[in-house]
Amino acid sequence: MKKHIAILGSTGSIGSQALEVIEKNPDLFNLEVITGGSNASLLIRQAIKHRPNHVVIADERKYQDVSDALSGYPIKVYAGREALSEVVQIDSVDLVLASMVGFTGLYPTLTAIRSGKNIALANKETLVVAGKLIHQLSEKFKVNIYPVDSEHSAIFQCISGEDQNPVEKIYLTASGGPFRGKSRKYLENVTKEEALKHPNWSMGNKVTIDSATLMNKGLEVIEARWLFDLKPAQIDVIVHPQSIIHSIVQFEDGSMKAQMSLPDMKLPISYAFGYPKRIKSDQARFQFMDYPNLTFEAPDIKNFRNLAIAYKALGQEGNSPCIMNAANEIAVDAFLHGQVGFLKMSDIIEETLETVEYISDPDFEDFIVSDREARKVANQLIGK
Repeated sequence: MKKHIAILGSTGSIGSQALEVIEKNPDLFNLEVITGGSNASLLIRQAIKHRPNHVVIADERKYQDVSDALSGYPIKVYAGREALSEVVQIDSVDLVLASMVGFTGLYPTLTAIRSGKNIALANKETLVVAGKLIHQLSEKFKVNIYPVDSEHSAIFQCISGEDQNPVEKIYLTASGGPFRGKSRKYLENVTKEEALKHPNWSMGNKVTIDSATLMNKGLEVIEARWLFDLKPAQIDVIVHPQSIIHSIVQFEDGSMKAQMSLPDMKLPISYAFGYPKRIKSDQARFQFMDYPNLTFEAPDIKNFRNLAIAYKALGQEGNSPCIMNAANEIAVDAFLHGQVGFLKMSDIIEETLETVEYISDPDFEDFIVSDREARKVANQLIGK
């Protein structure tokens, strides 16, 4: 039977690649829903090409544009943030790809879980902000969460079939980004154009900047804690510039399993969509002689402080990861708009964490308040 898929965030990098996976496998998948934030023109093109049954544009100002463009097609069009949560509850939807960037992806993902929908999770902020809550709800509603991040997909693949064997440790690999090995003095003057030139992966702007600061890896550490029910001490990060080994699992007997492939996000997307079946792919294959040397090194947490900040927030738990995530979103946006320097982003995040009230056992409303307050503090630190 075909899986009916809803894509939250189809206009982003992950969502666009997910559409390609669905297009190449019409016998396996049916596209039920696509949603976009404010990029109405791309959403319209996607809808005309892929013909989903439902389309949502979150920016209500763009509703008429989308509705008019799709009026001649059998596609229902909706607008607004509430519509994002309504479409994931449609009975025909089997799997929801949560690929919206940032905190805004949390509420529709929670709604999908409460509706009993399995989740292909690409929005790492969902687990960073509310990992404990997501974990509890997924168990309560018997929902499976399939990781789409390449590193978490790698861990998921490595532990498949190992139910009776406890994980001793996992290693999340990081490319090191475009500034690996650079000095603090060098980092003081880097531009957004330089930061957006990732050596191995093609990603959206926010994720690419997070990769350059190592915050992306910090977010993944927190995400891994909840996805795989691990303690912080069981999660390590190693820099692997070639991005061939996507992550490693170490078991109690000392054995290690790694998942390897050329960097291509369509692989983890396909694995999440098809699980437990692997989907045949025509993507390029890894050739050992093309990579005679796979290298590893420790991350530089002195010059790239965000990784250490993320470990600290994870250790505190409560609303600390939520505060950190909100401050980071504001700091990255400010950097992309030339309002702060590269190194200043870490200062903003750290000071926001120290300023916003700590809550040890937050509920959903606490997350909303903490997120809002953290954004306010971070903006004040920037000078807005």
